[in-house]
Amino acid sequence: MARGINKVILVGNLGNDPETRYTQGGMAITRISLATTSVRKDKDGNNQERTEWHRVVFFGKLGEIAGEYLRKGSSVYVEGSLRYDKYTGNDGVEKYSTDIIADEMQMLGGRGEGGGGGNFERSERSSAPRAPRSEGGGGAGARGGSSRPAPAPAQSTPQSGGFDDSFDDDIPF
Repeated sequence: MARGINKVILVGNLGNDPETRYTQGGMAITRISLATTSVRKDKDGNNQERTEWHRVVFFGKLGEIAGEYLRKGSSVYVEGSLRYDKYTGNDGVEKYSTDIIADEMQMLGGRGEGGGGGNFERSERSSAPRAPRSEGGGGAGARGGSSRPAPAPAQSTPQSGGFDDSFDDDIPF
């Protein structure tokens, strides 16, 4: 029988600071509340916004990274899977929860927004992050593309008149 697919991709902003706890074995578990907002036009042509809140859980090294670098308001890309749980609350009533179990995270935005970091993934066999899929520029974490590292900035002194002629014409872009 074919296997199913359980995949979630979210891009949103944190509604609060991450909450990190550690198991007795020392594994980090970080929870965040992530807001995604969609905009649509109603029948009168007015924009209507709808914000959905998602509970996201990071485990292991990815949890440590999320707890250390993410802050309230940070923009983040999260990839993971849905998990539904049923439990009995302190009042004896059955309750249900839906969480996104993250296995990849990309911090977005500039440095001033708490983002601009790297692309982090959780290995399927261990909780250590895997290397980024690509070395794309900006904070978007583009997939694919060249696996070559970005060229180092030129280190030269300007010539008279403010023009730098030590420039190499063989620029790869």
